[in-house]
Amino acid sequence: MEAAARRRPLTGAAGGSGAQPGASFLQARHGSGKADEADCSAPFHFDLWFYFTLQNWVLDFGRPIAMLIERSPRTLPRSMVYVSIITFIMGASIHLVGDSVNHRLIFSGYQHHLSVRENPIIKNLKPETLIDSFELLYYYDEYLGHCLWYIPFFLILFMYFSGCFTASKAQSSMPGPALLLLVPSGLYYWYLVAEGQIFILFIFTFFAMLALVLHQKHRCLFLDSNGLFLLCSFALTLSLVALWVAWLWNDPVLRKKYPGVIYVPEPWAFYTLHVSSRH
Repeated sequence: MEAAARRRPLTGAAGGSGAQPGASFLQARHGSGKADEADCSAPFHFDLWFYFTLQNWVLDFGRPIAMLIERSPRTLPRSMVYVSIITFIMGASIHLVGDSVNHRLIFSGYQHHLSVRENPIIKNLKPETLIDSFELLYYYDEYLGHCLWYIPFFLILFMYFSGCFTASKAQSSMPGPALLLLVPSGLYYWYLVAEGQIFILFIFTFFAMLALVLHQKHRCLFLDSNGLFLLCSFALTLSLVALWVAWLWNDPVLRKKYPGVIYVPEPWAFYTLHVSSRH
C-alpha cells in the first residue's frame, strides 16, 4: 500500500489534475492531521547548529598542532613529533568522553564544586560499588586524560618556542595583529590552567621559557615576534591566574574542594557553586 501511495502524487502531477505532490505524499504517509503539523515551521535551532559548528572547529585539533610543529624554525625528530601528536589526541579523546558524561551529570544535579562521594546524587546510588565507577571516570577525565593531553601540548609549545630566536634585535617586536590576539590567547591559557588543574606543568614550562631566553641572550640571540607573543601570552596567563586565586582565596567551599599548597579553583566549580545555584 505504501508503494502505491508513493506513486499517486506522481500520477496526479503528470495528469495535470492540480494535486500537489508534496501534500498528497504527506496525506498518504502521515494522514491529514500530520500534514497540518508539518506545515508549521520549526524554530531555528541556533544552539544546536552553533555547538555543532564550534565542535567542527575546536575538535579538529590535530591539524593546527601539526602545523605548529611544521612551522618551527628548528628541525624536530619525526618520531618525537608523531609520539607527541598521538599522545595528545589520546588524552584529548579521553578527556572529551569523560567531560561529556560529567556535563550530563550536571544536568541531573551533580555539583562540580563537591567531590564525587560528597555529591547528593552519587550518595544515593545503589549498589554502592557504582560510586567507585564514577570515581574511576573522574580519574580518567581529570588526571589521566589531562596528563596525556597537556604534557605533549606544552612540550610542543616549548619545542616551537626554542626555535623562535633571531640575531637581529629589530625583529624582537610584536606587530599589531599579535597585540590584538594577546588577550584572547592569555584568557585561553588561563582557562586551560584553571580548568585542567595543570598549574605546575604551566609554571614549569613558563620558567623553562624564561631560562631559555636568558641563556640565548648570552649568545646575543633575541626572541622573534612569534616567541615574544607566546612568552607574553604566558605572562598574561600567570597574572590572570594570580587574580583568580586572590579573588577566591577565602572561599571555604572551594578551599575544601582544592586542598593543598596549589590552590587554583576550576571555573566550572565556581559556576556550579555561585552561578547555577542562584537559578
